[in-house]
Amino acid sequence: MKTVSSLPVDDDGTEPTPLRRQPTQRRSARRVERMLDACAHLLDDVGYEALSTTRIAERAGVAIGSVYQFFPDKRAITQEVTRRNVELFVSRVGARFLDEDYRGWWEAVDAIIDEYVDMHRSVPGFKSLHFGDVVDLNLLDSDSENNMVIAGRLRGLLLEEYGLADSEELDVAVLVAVEAGDAVLKLAFRRDPKGEPEIVAAAKQLIRSFLSRRLNPRRQRQQA
Repeated sequence: MKTVSSLPVDDDGTEPTPLRRQPTQRRSARRVERMLDACAHLLDDVGYEALSTTRIAERAGVAIGSVYQFFPDKRAITQEVTRRNVELFVSRVGARFLDEDYRGWWEAVDAIIDEYVDMHRSVPGFKSLHFGDVVDLNLLDSDSENNMVIAGRLRGLLLEEYGLADSEELDVAVLVAVEAGDAVLKLAFRRDPKGEPEIVAAAKQLIRSFLSRRLNPRRQRQQA
């Protein structure tokens, strides 16, 4: 059985990117960020099908040649927006883990869902793209579906913070929890642009209940 993965890495240990080349100057880096911001806003405004490199260049206020200097096509730009979403999501969750004290993994799971919901409400492009599944189920990693990649990152956070036993069972449990939570949360936002609170609460209950049955009995007694 294939286990959940982290984001893929190149041979030199760095994460591969869809960029044709990395910006080496601050001005170039800012220009790339403007392109990504423009892509994110356009995804919300017109959707992926109507997205184009020309529209991205116009929205970012850059020459079309600047876009092609760094990205071969709109899919590559969207892929980089997705990567940025993932990194932002994981960093925000990690910051909450540092700043807040949780009684156990179940409260940490609630915090993870809260961050997903907040990003859906506040981060341009996220409600249209999520983690890339709207465009391509293998957008983050050609060998793993996007939610498998996300599960790997969240699994790593839970292992680091709560010392859960690393096992194939944990791999499967986290992946199923991510898939189920993602589906229910998408339903919450289909019914309400801000996320229907009752369905968000149901997603938390669903994931907590599922994981509590899959993780060890001592932690179940702590939750109870």
